[in-house]
Amino acid sequence: MEHFDLVILGAGAAGLFCAGSAVLQGRRVLVLDHAAKPAEKIRISGGGRCNFTNLATGADRFLSNNPRFAASALSRYQPTAFLELVERAGIAWHEKTQGQLFCDGKATQITQMLLNRMQGAELRLEAPVDSVEKQGDRFHLRGPWGQITGARLVIATGGKSIPKIGATGLAYDLARQFGLRLVETRPALVPLTFAEQDLALCRPLAGVAVEARIAHGPAAFQDALLFTHRGLSGPVILQISSYWRPGEMLEIDLCPGQDVAAALKQARTSGGRVAVGTALARMLPDRLAQAIAAEMGMAQGRLADQPNRQLDAVGARVNHWRLRPVGSEGYRTAEVTLGGVDTRDLDARSLQARAVPGLFFIGECVDVTGWLGGYNFQWAWASADAAARAA
Repeated sequence: MEHFDLVILGAGAAGLFCAGSAVLQGRRVLVLDHAAKPAEKIRISGGGRCNFTNLATGADRFLSNNPRFAASALSRYQPTAFLELVERAGIAWHEKTQGQLFCDGKATQITQMLLNRMQGAELRLEAPVDSVEKQGDRFHLRGPWGQITGARLVIATGGKSIPKIGATGLAYDLARQFGLRLVETRPALVPLTFAEQDLALCRPLAGVAVEARIAHGPAAFQDALLFTHRGLSGPVILQISSYWRPGEMLEIDLCPGQDVAAALKQARTSGGRVAVGTALARMLPDRLAQAIAAEMGMAQGRLADQPNRQLDAVGARVNHWRLRPVGSEGYRTAEVTLGGVDTRDLDARSLQARAVPGLFFIGECVDVTGWLGGYNFQWAWASADAAARAA
């Protein structure tokens, strides 16, 4: 039987980073994963270019039942620290918008950097774990590959999002086994789906994108919105999906910063012979403008023929579009999982289970979920580093 100082379950972003940080602490480290390749979520992230961090990272950009829980780890391992690793590895990068940092080239450069950083640790892929037990002061793990023990055990197996690349609920099963509480999980950063009456507009507009603003509950975002055959997607929808709950109504401003009704009335005084759809197309993508005009019964109407109440109705339809999603696309396309291991049962500085010495939970499986834009990767790096230093 082999013995290790630290065993890490999960060869994703958090697991690989934790291994590298633990090697720097002089630990003998083993990483196990059931998948054939490491860090598949890194590979597909950011359109294949990996949005590896966000310079604006702070605890206020994360959702959790304890909103301040993430602050400790995030403050001790900041985005500039990870950026230093990226630059040292010779990986070209650029800032997109709102502090989001991406690779210029392929996302797999980040994976290779993490693998290089953990040299000295052992990585075993296609190595599923059948059982985990704690006997005395050591953890015993068994699988088809045999049996090993570890003085410390880090769970970095992620959440349920994107099962086609290997996501499972193993972290939650182990949390329950060791007596930790769970916060209900659900898909987050995910496209929303709609009922037939709303899809009548969305389907013909599939592929059309527009700048939009959505305020819902405590959150407000302004970014691109994308019409799809199923409903709505794009960054602004993914962001608000983390705050939306089934049954709730959303209000969307499809032309933020402009009073559409007032603009149409002004246009009526100077160019009233144009069609309503044509006037709307000066503020919205043409296909969207024409669809809204048709929906409002003004497909053929001239602007000059529309009374104020009609233009007010068009303005409300654009600036205050109200609709009720029926659901989301689920874990199949969700970028992350909301909820997870209850932070009440974890130490904020080390991510160690309060009642199980030597057991740590890091990354996505914890009830800490970031906004879209590199925040969840930064949580992976920060929580992993905190656990490695304590383990």
